[in-house]
Amino acid sequence: MFETVVIATDTSTSAERAVAVALDLAERFDAGVHVLSVLEDGDPDHERAVRTTLARFAEEVDRPVTTAARRGEPASTIVEYAEGVDADLVATGTRGRDAPYSYHLGSVAEAVVQDCPLPVLTVRQLEGEAGAAGVEAA
Repeated sequence: MFETVVIATDTSTSAERAVAVALDLAERFDAGVHVLSVLEDGDPDHERAVRTTLARFAEEVDRPVTTAARRGEPASTIVEYAEGVDADLVATGTRGRDAPYSYHLGSVAEAVVQDCPLPVLTVRQLEGEAGAAGVEAA
C-alpha cells in the first residue's frame, strides 16, 4: 500500500512523535523513507544543525533513509518534494518548533493537508511529552 513515505520534520522535540509514528508505519509496509526538513531562514548555523540532526537520525534508524534539507516555503516545498520522489504518503506533526515558533508547523500541516494530492498523516503530540503546549521539557 505504501512504498514511499516522506516524513516532514523541523527536527524539534515536538516533531519526534510524528517521526516515530511514521517510521513505524513505514516499517509495517516495508516502505522507503525520506526525511525532509524545510529551511526558511538563511542562517548557516541553523542549516548545519538541521543537516547534522538529519544525518544522525539516518544513522540511528534500522532501515535505509534518505534525508533532505530544502530551502523554501514549508508547505509547498514539502508537497513538491513528495511529488518529486513519487511518495505514497506524507507524514508531519501538528506542532512546530519550540518557542518562539511553536505555532509554525500547525499552519504548515494544515496547508500540506489542503494542498497535497497525496494522503497526509498528521500526528499530534501527546500531553505531557517534551515540548507539548504548557509542558516544559525536563
